Amino acid sequence: MTTGPAPSPSDRPAPVTIGPVPSHGDRPAPLPPGFATALGPWRDRPGPLARSLSTAVREAVVDGRLPAGTRLPSERELSRVLGVSRGTVVAALTQLRDDGWLHTRHGSGSHVRLPARLTERTTPWSLDRGGAGDADLDLTLALTSAPHDAYLAALARAAELSAALLVDSGAATAGLPRLRELLADRYTRDGLATRPEQILVTSGAQAALTLLLDHLHTDRRRPVAVESPSYPGALAVLRARRTRLLPVPVTSEGGWDTGHLVAAVRARSPQLAYLIPDFQNPTGAHMDAATRAEIARLPLTVIADETLRDLDLRTPSGSEPHLAGPRVIQIGSASKTLWTGLRIGWIRATADLVRQLRRNPLQAQLSPPPLEQLIATELLGASLPEVLADRRARLRAQRDHLAALLDGTGWTFTVPDGGLSLWLHLGTTPATELAARAARHGLAVTPGPHFAVDRATLTHHLRLPFTATPDVLGRAVELLRRCDELEVHRFVTA
Repeated sequence: MTTGPAPSPSDRPAPVTIGPVPSHGDRPAPLPPGFATALGPWRDRPGPLARSLSTAVREAVVDGRLPAGTRLPSERELSRVLGVSRGTVVAALTQLRDDGWLHTRHGSGSHVRLPARLTERTTPWSLDRGGAGDADLDLTLALTSAPHDAYLAALARAAELSAALLVDSGAATAGLPRLRELLADRYTRDGLATRPEQILVTSGAQAALTLLLDHLHTDRRRPVAVESPSYPGALAVLRARRTRLLPVPVTSEGGWDTGHLVAAVRARSPQLAYLIPDFQNPTGAHMDAATRAEIARLPLTVIADETLRDLDLRTPSGSEPHLAGPRVIQIGSASKTLWTGLRIGWIRATADLVRQLRRNPLQAQLSPPPLEQLIATELLGASLPEVLADRRARLRAQRDHLAALLDGTGWTFTVPDGGLSLWLHLGTTPATELAARAARHGLAVTPGPHFAVDRATLTHHLRLPFTATPDVLGRAVELLRRCDELEVHRFVTA
């Protein structure tokens, strides 16, 4: 048998190498649809391209043009599509990663996200960016931001459970049975025995107040007793009905003037009273058990707004009973405890009154969508204690921080046991003038007359929420100090 020459190494076939099959996570991510459009004309921004690119990505995430969680393509693909060097892309992604806007995990690529400093805070980030008019800082609203992770988890669970809702009519009811049961159980555990039939779910506490006033305030000649100062939203609802208002003084230090209230009831015969017994807005006053019992005995219907009851910052929390009695109706809301954007409130009343309210034509208009109720059911259930513990701890620290910042200003206040704000007395400084000067320097705050029943008194008071971050609170107090010093200087040299 003849054989040919042995093949040279260069003629031999290359060995076959079998490597691991690429997983889905190893494949380059395609460019997200509309990615380049979402960034807008980012090249037109002044400064280095890398900084302009990272800023454009951040703004696209904040504005919702680029959803959080979007997976970005490879650096090479971004470089090709955006028409910039790979070094520019690397620098931009590094900035985003360092600032918390980008999360990279080996094998899963890089995903845009909201940084923790935006999701783990007690006030909406938008208020730091100017929420009132042209203000750079907005402290006119005592609001809490959503508990980000807990809310997203509740939203996901609600979506999974929503199939049964979709085969229903979606028409207004007294509320989802699970939510009514949960709220009734909370009242019962808190010492006020309640059945689900006694709960009517509304689209917020103001909606609850609106419905109750329409149904109960039948004699327009008789006034409604209200605290002064009081919550501006409730005053607006009352004024819209052209209601005669009977002011009852309440202060941070002394609480409610029950003698004044008893005398006013005898002299003016109000049909209703609207009161905030728990960490009253704006004074922060908290009604003791004896005062609650005395008010419950008065010959009128009392609407007790308990929206702030869960924001008890004492350690441990107090055990005051609900303001309750045969003629007392409780209203509540998830807006301060959880998030203003969750439009869920409720009325706790007799089962007979709930049935009557169900027949009121306004009830359907003031009822929240079923999916909102399902989200609230998830948030107000097993996850609530953890959310409340975190929220209370943050608010407690921010309250104490604000109180320390105000030390030495000459302004007086009582540190409240709960709630969301401090009620300052500015001495001789007119609050409206101080607020106007602060507004010219980019800070929006709310002066006392905004909370007054007559819209003219409380001229030396100012409400200052402690929901903002410590940095924002520091900037706000420093600016108020400077504005007050300018006023003193003007007064002395006039």
